[in-house]
Amino acid sequence: MRAQRAMRRTSAPLAQKSWIQSMIQSSPARFAILVFSALILLWTALLSLPISSAAGTITPLADAMFTAVSAICVTGLSTVDMASHWSIFGDLVILAGIQIGGIGVLTLASILGLTVTRRLGLRQRLLAATDTNPMRTGRGVSESQAVGLGDIGGLLGAVAISLLVIEAALTLMIAPRLLLEGYSLPHALGNGFYLAASAFTNTGFVPLPGGLAPYETDGYLLSVLAIGVFLGSIGFPVIFALYRYLAGGGWRAHKRLGLHAKLTLTTTIVLVIFGWLAIAGLEWNNPSTFGSQNLGQTLFSSGYMSVMTRSGGLGIVDPLDMNGSTLLVIDMLMFVGGGSASTAGGIKVTTIAVLFLAAYAEARGYQDMQAFGRRIPNEVLRVAVSVVIWGATIVAIASITIMHMTGQPLDIVLFEVISAFGTCGLSTDLSANLPDAGKYVLAATMWAGRVGTVTLAAAVAATSRSRMFRLPEERPIVG
Repeated sequence: MRAQRAMRRTSAPLAQKSWIQSMIQSSPARFAILVFSALILLWTALLSLPISSAAGTITPLADAMFTAVSAICVTGLSTVDMASHWSIFGDLVILAGIQIGGIGVLTLASILGLTVTRRLGLRQRLLAATDTNPMRTGRGVSESQAVGLGDIGGLLGAVAISLLVIEAALTLMIAPRLLLEGYSLPHALGNGFYLAASAFTNTGFVPLPGGLAPYETDGYLLSVLAIGVFLGSIGFPVIFALYRYLAGGGWRAHKRLGLHAKLTLTTTIVLVIFGWLAIAGLEWNNPSTFGSQNLGQTLFSSGYMSVMTRSGGLGIVDPLDMNGSTLLVIDMLMFVGGGSASTAGGIKVTTIAVLFLAAYAEARGYQDMQAFGRRIPNEVLRVAVSVVIWGATIVAIASITIMHMTGQPLDIVLFEVISAFGTCGLSTDLSANLPDAGKYVLAATMWAGRVGTVTLAAAVAATSRSRMFRLPEERPIVG
């Protein structure tokens, strides 16, 4: 009997380990969602503790879960005052959450495994590869992509180094400005690191009393934050590609900069310029926003807000003061978001780029999509269309639900919902005034936006299914 009980005790952990390994190999995307959701539950429990609040009281479950989801999903929306509600322990928990969420759960696991074992096995490479490209969960994925399995080790190193170096550099640039504002050295460094992490991970949390309102005309601080948001939004694969490109000779080795990096950088810059001009033009005569500013300040503020729509969320203008036309433009930019495998959310800039390339190819009568001397396979277009449809469906369902709960107008609700889905963090203050049920709906929207529609679909599908037959072809009328 003792021997049997001992065998049961030893077989249970082995069975659990075998189940985990089987889950990783069969569906890394589903495993990522499970780990991601488990972390949210853990962070909810930690933020609910009395030690996490400055008042030493238990934070309501809805607010604790909303903050946990917003931190792990690097969104930046909040239902409480981030500067006064949380204690030092609570701020540390939130900081840890945005760091984990920013670099990706599976990427972090692979970095820790590489640190401990000094080697990177195939399973760890597949885990990290799923974070950089969820399409790998499908069948027949080509390795002619942004980051191959052989480059995963270098990518993980780039993730860790860029996270440490960029956030440290941003902290050193922000802290002196806070010292001039009257903060003590420990508070300047602490708040500087918080802002640096919030900018680079595109979270948007601000630990300062009054938020960024006292600094809305501070060109230096806002420029530093904008640089951090831009670097975080282009994605770790692009940072890795830029490093290899510059290390390999720059323009003399232009082939090292792949199609993904070129598409991401080009589309991001185009969208930033479009948002910059649109926001400046639409708010030029608005006395509540830019109407009282001179030309230089208006151009700077509108450019800064355009960068923040990448998913940064560190806004300096109250969206409630903006024109409805401006809110719609920002809705569009937030829905697109930043680069793939970045700290930003949204449907991603490469998704919208592929759709426009497909429309251009169809208009010119081309059989294939082409960009920068490369052909893009049709399976990428199918994924892009799926991402847009699923993203629009999530936003529509959440908007209808919250409109029914609150009775708020469409432009306000849509702005908040898209900000949640795009993990942006720009807010009309609707989140703080939602009923608990509405907070859960918005938290689920943040979760879906950060997990990613491709990863979510891959997790549901789990495995590729093939049919042994094909049905007769018949073409419906389209358009």
